Amino acid sequence: MTGTAAIGDGGTAPGRPGGPLPELRHTDGRVELDPAAGALPANGFTNDDLRPVPVARRTWTTYNFLALWVGMAHNIPSWTLASGLVALGMDWKQAVLTIALANLIVLAPMLLTGHAGTQYGIPFPVFARAAFGLRGANLPALVRAAVACAWFGIQTWIGGEGIFLLAGKLLGESWRTAAELGGYPWTQWLSFLLFWLIEMAVIARGMETLRRFENWAAPFVIVGALALLAWITVKAGGFGPLLDQPSRLGWDADFWKVFFPALMGMIGFWSTLSLNIPDFTRFGGSQRAQIRGQALGLPTTMTLFALLSVLVTSGSQAVYGEPIWDPIALAAKMESPVGILFALLTVLIATLSVNIAANVVSPAYDLANLVPRLIDFRTGALVTGVVGIAIFPWRLISDPHVYIFTWLGVVGGLLGTVAGVLVADYWLVRRTRLQLSELYRPGGAYWYTAGWNWRAVAALIVGGVLAVGGSYGGPFPADGLIPALKPLADYGWAVGVGSSLALYTVLTPASRWARR
Repeated sequence: MTGTAAIGDGGTAPGRPGGPLPELRHTDGRVELDPAAGALPANGFTNDDLRPVPVARRTWTTYNFLALWVGMAHNIPSWTLASGLVALGMDWKQAVLTIALANLIVLAPMLLTGHAGTQYGIPFPVFARAAFGLRGANLPALVRAAVACAWFGIQTWIGGEGIFLLAGKLLGESWRTAAELGGYPWTQWLSFLLFWLIEMAVIARGMETLRRFENWAAPFVIVGALALLAWITVKAGGFGPLLDQPSRLGWDADFWKVFFPALMGMIGFWSTLSLNIPDFTRFGGSQRAQIRGQALGLPTTMTLFALLSVLVTSGSQAVYGEPIWDPIALAAKMESPVGILFALLTVLIATLSVNIAANVVSPAYDLANLVPRLIDFRTGALVTGVVGIAIFPWRLISDPHVYIFTWLGVVGGLLGTVAGVLVADYWLVRRTRLQLSELYRPGGAYWYTAGWNWRAVAALIVGGVLAVGGSYGGPFPADGLIPALKPLADYGWAVGVGSSLALYTVLTPASRWARR
């Protein structure tokens, strides 16, 4: 490949002191800084983890992205998504349809924001600087980091629960009935801590280790899930009871009242990754690789995994007289020590795979963006681990109504507003053209006013109020936080994306930055 130096939208000629550095634009469209021009200057907005990845190091293939999504989608919360919807009154067909549609929808912003990562080799918080400003980017980054920390805690609790339950089958009743501490046996807290330490050990080795881990974890988890299906099929002599269970909602108005907020909740499940996917696509070998890998990996994997969970749960009802949606609890009913050990290993790998990739990488970069001189990727990952414990994750998933409508719905609405601003800025305003070195230079093209772009902040705030201001139920008032906005609450993610995208697009063309 060959590249040519290009002047971006910063308005300052390359080579002038304090101006943008020359870039190389390769024949496939990817851009990198010209190595001959030297490194980015050291300042409060860059460190080794935030610098753009050179094209020579952007090597992830379609399989790498496919494996990443298979590894992230095959986890316990994904497995139990269908159970949450069935608990709300859907039958299995309605639940799988809702999950499939949600993942097709969320794939769109994921591919749109992922383009910038592969094109310029930059992580999410640096990408956000183009729209929000060098300092303003910390606002969406910290919102995203807070959500990721909560998800990290949820997944870590689930992983620890897997160790606790399955180890109890091997170590005896005394392990499961140990003295309680804070409402749980102390052995469960020990399992939680052990799983947390394993996660920290893996992430400390960096992104390349993560890529290799995802490559072999993905097929292993698939084999584990299929083995669980084969085991329960043999014990049940086939499937039936749950697949024949009718919907309590039907297909009339009662269904649609549940469908739309549930759809927004399912979108909210991966709305986090629709923002920080540049953290991974920055290593993409081509746009085609990241687009094909994600399109093949996300919607198909989530849909098939939901269907697999329904089939296995159907078998559990035939065998045990009641549906067991939690695969950990189901695996704990095995009698074979070999089978239990294999199930334990599968649970650990599945949970490690999604938690490290989806919930540690992002906040590590986000926190590094906050104070680049003091926080690097590994330090950010450690902070994430500590905060993930502090949010009491076991409380967030104890009730399907709170989990789907409150947690996933509100999170989806808030993150949807960020996605709307980023898509509008990158695709509609800038037409995918960024000045790479200016994303790291105070006083440059993306400095706006003292490092903040008020237009992006205004769009974020207005979109966020419209998306989640009417939230009701659970910890929120029955009439909604803002009663007039209650009718919008069931469509939070869509409202957030649409309103912030429209407002930012209307505000921005009048600015001098859009004309550059």
